[in-house]
Amino acid sequence: MNDNKYIVVLGAGESGVGAALLAKQKGYDVFVSDIGDIKQNFVEELRRNSIDFEAKQHSVDRIFKADVVVKSPGIPDTVPLIQQLVKANIPVISEIEFAAKYTKAMLLGITGANGKTTTTMMLYHILKKAGFKVEEAGNIGFGFARKLTEKSFDYAVLELSSFQLDGIVDFRPHIAILTNITPDHLDRYDHKFDNYIASKFRITKNQTPEDFLIYDADDAVITNWISSHPIKAKLVPFSLKKQLQEGAYLQDNKIHIIINKRFTMSLNTLALQGNHNIKNSMAASLAATLLKVRKETIRESMEDFEGAPHRLENVLKIGGVQFINDSKATNINATYYALESMRKPTIWIVGGEDKGNDYMELMPLVRENVKAIVCLGVDNSKIINTFKNVMPIIVETRGAEEAVKVAYKLSEKGDNVLLSPACASFDLFKNYEDRGNQFKEAILKL
Repeated sequence: MNDNKYIVVLGAGESGVGAALLAKQKGYDVFVSDIGDIKQNFVEELRRNSIDFEAKQHSVDRIFKADVVVKSPGIPDTVPLIQQLVKANIPVISEIEFAAKYTKAMLLGITGANGKTTTTMMLYHILKKAGFKVEEAGNIGFGFARKLTEKSFDYAVLELSSFQLDGIVDFRPHIAILTNITPDHLDRYDHKFDNYIASKFRITKNQTPEDFLIYDADDAVITNWISSHPIKAKLVPFSLKKQLQEGAYLQDNKIHIIINKRFTMSLNTLALQGNHNIKNSMAASLAATLLKVRKETIRESMEDFEGAPHRLENVLKIGGVQFINDSKATNINATYYALESMRKPTIWIVGGEDKGNDYMELMPLVRENVKAIVCLGVDNSKIINTFKNVMPIIVETRGAEEAVKVAYKLSEKGDNVLLSPACASFDLFKNYEDRGNQFKEAILKL
């Protein structure tokens, strides 16, 4: 049994319900509380497991009796209820922190503004191919706690958002990967970029000199932070711009890996192309090398890897026009990577719920690679005002089907049609998956 007998889980989404299931399995008295509606599948799961829950309210009297509270990553720390709990000295932790207490698996954590999903999937793919008893969880697919209720494994590859990292206390990954840091979610961090950076660096907070932090040495935000803040873990950099004594770097069209062993991989054989994917490949390969995976297995894995859905996903080629779904690009940095990887004239579908974007950052790539812009959003004025003087064709649309039809009409054989919105999806769609799926369905109707 536990020192903490009574646990309250705030938020009944994937991570919350997973935490409740694990807590129940470990002998806790569990109460789940969600201020909003709870999806029917989660309601049925809680009932099936005899877990007490409430929806559309927070029963304060019950919540404040908790020995520990597990908070959904979607709930900001600034919410009065959370601040009152902290004031009452009731521990408030994340599902990741809670789950980590109940596993002996080696933890491999991956965070960053962009690239974390692909890097997580790459590392999982390599380890699976190498015969490791491994699972992937966290911000990708199923929650970590849920995975622990279902099976045992020796390695956990965890995609971690800043919101999840905010709720850690003792969580310590043996290998941490920091893909990059660009401004995102600043509304959760008092609109201070430094607060967001500090949140990302929480991934290494509990690491020791026995652990490793793999990071992008080309990212000035990361390198500046490392130079002014003590990091206990062994630093393992990767770079496209400079030759490194140790880590991974690019030279003569090859990735060079130098850590424990030395080997190379040709860029031409990588399954995913583009500079951002070279970096993701470097990060995943370095982690696998540290875990003593054979270089042949790493090479093979990078050659047959299939990318994440909605992330530069080649959908279909129609009449010589390649349609690419990059709906997961919800910020400027992600779209920058997408436009940078275009090797053919591109009709760019962009727009949605703006996050305070500065589209001027994309101007050089738009001038070079884009032949027409199709706006997909309720308010496209910022996009139009930015590009109207350099782009002869800008068309506004209000749905995926219309956007696809217009883009196809504007295209010629040999062109790309790229959905890379640089914006959130909530003005017209449920989420970025819904946007990407509607885009793909529209292509099939052409």
